[in-house]
Amino acid sequence: MKLKTLILGLSNILILTCCLFQANAQETKKIMLSGKDFEHPKEWEFKVTGGQNSGKWSTINVPSQWELEGFGTYTYGRWYKELEQDEPSKEEGSYKYQFDAPKVYNGQRVIIKFGGVMTDTQVKVNGKLAGPKHQGGFYEFEYDITDLLKYDEENLLEVHVWKHSANPTVNNAERKADWWLFGGIYRPVWLEILPESHISHIAVDPEMDGSLRAEVLLSNIPGKAEIKVTLKAVGEEGSFKTFSFPVKRGTEKTNIETKWDNIKPWNPEDPHLYDLKLSLVKGKEVLHEFNQRIGFRTLDFRKKDGIYLNGEKIIMKGVNRHTIWPESGRSTSKRISIMDVNLIKDMNMNAVRFHYPPDDHFLEACDSLGLFVLDELAGWQNPYDTPTGKKLIKEMVQRDVNHPSIIIWDQGNEGGWNYELDSIFSEFDPQDRIVIHPWADFNGWDTHHYPTYLTGVHRFGNGENVFFPTEFMHGTYDNGSGSGLADFWEHYSQSPLFAGGFLWVFNDAAVRRSDWTGDQVYDSKGSLAPDGILGPHREKEGSFYTIKEVWAPIQFEPRQITHSFDGSFLITNKYIFTNLKKTELTYKIKKADAETFYTEDEIEVLYEGEIHVPDIQPGETRKIEIPVKENFFGGDWVEITGKDEHGREIYTWTWPIHKAPYYAEKFLHKEKDDKAEAKVETRENNVFLSGGEIEVTLNADSGEMIHIENSKNEIPFLNGPRPIGMKAEVEKVDTYMEGEDAVAVIHYNGGIHTIQWTMHPDGRLKMEMVALKNAGRNSGFDGAFYEGEIDKFGITFDFPEDEVSGIKWFGKGPYHVWKNRMQGTEYNIWEKDYNNTITGESFENLIYPEFKGYHANFLAGKILAGENTFRIFSESDKLFLRLFTPDEPKNAFPGAHPQPEFPEGNISFMYEIPAMRAFKPLSQQGPSSQPTNIRIKSGDDGIKMNLWFDFRNISE
Repeated sequence: MKLKTLILGLSNILILTCCLFQANAQETKKIMLSGKDFEHPKEWEFKVTGGQNSGKWSTINVPSQWELEGFGTYTYGRWYKELEQDEPSKEEGSYKYQFDAPKVYNGQRVIIKFGGVMTDTQVKVNGKLAGPKHQGGFYEFEYDITDLLKYDEENLLEVHVWKHSANPTVNNAERKADWWLFGGIYRPVWLEILPESHISHIAVDPEMDGSLRAEVLLSNIPGKAEIKVTLKAVGEEGSFKTFSFPVKRGTEKTNIETKWDNIKPWNPEDPHLYDLKLSLVKGKEVLHEFNQRIGFRTLDFRKKDGIYLNGEKIIMKGVNRHTIWPESGRSTSKRISIMDVNLIKDMNMNAVRFHYPPDDHFLEACDSLGLFVLDELAGWQNPYDTPTGKKLIKEMVQRDVNHPSIIIWDQGNEGGWNYELDSIFSEFDPQDRIVIHPWADFNGWDTHHYPTYLTGVHRFGNGENVFFPTEFMHGTYDNGSGSGLADFWEHYSQSPLFAGGFLWVFNDAAVRRSDWTGDQVYDSKGSLAPDGILGPHREKEGSFYTIKEVWAPIQFEPRQITHSFDGSFLITNKYIFTNLKKTELTYKIKKADAETFYTEDEIEVLYEGEIHVPDIQPGETRKIEIPVKENFFGGDWVEITGKDEHGREIYTWTWPIHKAPYYAEKFLHKEKDDKAEAKVETRENNVFLSGGEIEVTLNADSGEMIHIENSKNEIPFLNGPRPIGMKAEVEKVDTYMEGEDAVAVIHYNGGIHTIQWTMHPDGRLKMEMVALKNAGRNSGFDGAFYEGEIDKFGITFDFPEDEVSGIKWFGKGPYHVWKNRMQGTEYNIWEKDYNNTITGESFENLIYPEFKGYHANFLAGKILAGENTFRIFSESDKLFLRLFTPDEPKNAFPGAHPQPEFPEGNISFMYEIPAMRAFKPLSQQGPSSQPTNIRIKSGDDGIKMNLWFDFRNISE
């Protein structure tokens, strides 16, 4: 009995094993020869002909770029222009790898696939050529090596790679370009094992109503075969109805059409996906299964109107992205792709564009997380020849055609197109997506690059074609693509022909130099390599948050909270497809402790809750409300956070509950000491103000502070206030006592009218400035401030930068701002340590947010400087605090415009700050980028700025 049971058991195991093998045999097997990505590589034998470590066999990680692995020569694509270099190295790399071919492969088709190799590639298996040399570095290609294999033996794979193509048009398209030029097998290499009778490719056209057309390519089809089509929603149980389609013996291509009910269409706000399975069967035998993830959506391209998805006109909020990582070049990973798509989504973007086909796993992330994609045939200002272009379009479209995220094909960039190739895309694309020429006004689609704010005649101003600049808002250095964006977006959105745009660019393209030693190891070729919204390791610059707010699908109407505030806000739905009732809005009423700038007290939430969001369709504006409870006005600011239906934060908006004098009164520490007294006296040419432990000396000729002393030391906050954006000279000084307080009033000629200094007995010092009141009287300044243009206005002081360790402040933050990049900062109690980050250059130590620069809506703060720590409190709203001057990039090429000129001094209080320019002069940008016009009339009260300075040595 036991023996019989054992035999039956072994028989069952054998049957089960056979069944499992047959089931697996029905599917295409994928056998990796390389690692799956640069983070999980395999070692191959390697030799390079030139540059680092050349002329000898060693090993290299595959996939990788050989320069980042310590081989060959680094080359930037502008070698022939700004860099004025000779033609780059024409290195060649030789790879060897041995692999097994089990006997089970025999009788099946074995295809070797390369995800991407730069740039010309010759493949041999066991010493024999697999096929013709492949040319083109950004494309997936394959060879059928069935007849070259030795089964149950080791097989030798040899790959010869030419970094420089033998085809000059390939070099012109790919290597005379504004990007890094690399060499090597930088995407994976694998085998696909297919049965002799198989489905080799499908191209689908799935519509929003559930209908599906598909072109199916077949190989070695026997008689009485059929294709069964099944569908399953990703992440859901159960399948939809199965359809069957007979195919005749020897059929190489067939079309199928079907339709399912209750399909949820794909869109970037709610990206529903389905697994489509095509099974090639004969009787009860499954010969092959082909699986493809798809999304159902209907594209409609209407010239002189717009681009429609599922019946809705779309606006693309997009960004250009290069496939690049600092330690691996263009060899990336699924992890990086998912991270990047999430970062793009986090900026409230819905679209992305490339200069060449990206990694397939990036497109998969776009499908599943929801982004529109513009997929591009490479050609940076120069095209491929027609025969080469046809081959590469076929490779590109056949790989990418079924991704629902791809809505447009691009052919070349900025002149890099070949008109003979436009019709080739539709040969492989049953969806017949449009083909555009990025930067051109072509075939009804105007993709003008870097348009000005007032882009004019027959373009945006009164053009006839659908307008979506495929590059705009150049992000070099701290401009970060956010400066001026709000103006451009508001203006362009007024046109019914506007279909969106794509910022330049996603991230900084700095790479690790394996040939450099020392402290500096990352290279961006100065300001040549793409400089984006994020650093090379995806460090978030200030523009990240600017874009996040400007492109948020929930927009708040301007609102000021006063004592008549009833808790209401007006919001507009800027989604394309989503009703705002699907989103979540929550509020918090926050309060900072009165001793916040003297102790480390926590922020208190007075009360919080969820906001009822009514039915608000895309394009509608409706009211929402928060409760105004009895303790509401005991708070300091309101915070509202929005999340989309998938839980992703849309943005967090804030509003101050009070005006500046309230916060100065609250936060400024007061001491009652009956023995303390304030004094003022004039000796020689100086005015001395004292109170408690503090003594301040003002120079009567300049009106500037020249000495500050507390009980322990001197505070080097000196040589101010000096005027910014105006001229002023001291006319006279009055001193007197006002009750217990000591007062010095400095009268000026010119831009400043008066500055009153009031010292309180406990050492608190108040400055009250009146500027531009009867400016220029008797001054000889030629009435300079009756009319004029000003990009900087305020007062400034000196303070030694090397003593500062950080700042704690209440106001908008935590990032610094420019006049045309105010969005993306919010009210809070912020803290940051001193750093010297140069955005776009400090790649070895990119610390964000940057410490230096202009900070908006400053209300209170503590400058951390050891024993010289002091505090400032503002009674003036909308005041900018300037903290020192960011260092200029050392390697900027002429015309880079890394930042506008800063005023003199290094701690300033300003009502007007400059705008950041980018690719275009400020005069060609929007209204927020322009200088201010100021006109002073007789009878005006003047412009007031009231500040408190606390130089007391108060221990925490």
